[in-house]
Amino acid sequence: MLDACAELLDETGYEALSTTRIADRAGVAIGSVYQFFPDKRAITQELTRRNVEQFVARVGRRFMEEEYRGWWEAVDAIIDEYVDMHRTVPGFKSLHFGDVVDLNLLDSDSENNTVIAGRLRGLLLKEFGLADSETLDLAVLVAVESGDAVLKLAFRRDPAGAPEIIDAAKHLVRGFLSRQLKSWSPYVLTEGDMGR
Repeated sequence: MLDACAELLDETGYEALSTTRIADRAGVAIGSVYQFFPDKRAITQELTRRNVEQFVARVGRRFMEEEYRGWWEAVDAIIDEYVDMHRTVPGFKSLHFGDVVDLNLLDSDSENNTVIAGRLRGLLLKEFGLADSETLDLAVLVAVESGDAVLKLAFRRDPAGAPEIIDAAKHLVRGFLSRQLKSWSPYVLTEGDMGR
């Protein structure tokens, strides 16, 4: 059902989505949909959760498989995974992390990007041993919000993602975080590192 929902989101968008269409596409009775999901919001919420888990798993896998000289290279990996999911994961380009449906789709108490920032902060803490603090929380949240806005622009300009805008998103996030995380980085960040 989630796969059917993802396909329909890409084809018709959220407004045209319905539980009846999802049931038809999935080849199940409408009662089967309602057994698990009371409405289209609930099924898109579950699809969004799946996307978040997939995104975090993909980023975590890259962190395990690749060596980074510092968090700034990890920022590029995070953005690259987002871009790849936008291009390849059904429903992701239409739903992102749920903000298309509701800013609080993932958690009724926190906005979607706050949830994403928290998950990414956890990965960065684990990978780079940054000092956990409210300053770090705010820095990662602002980086997620600003990166998200610029990446959305990249995909509005070009359905495959305008490369120059994707690069600008990386530069923006690295530049902002370099000023916020300088004291926590075990690496000396040079202009060459940030400009790549």
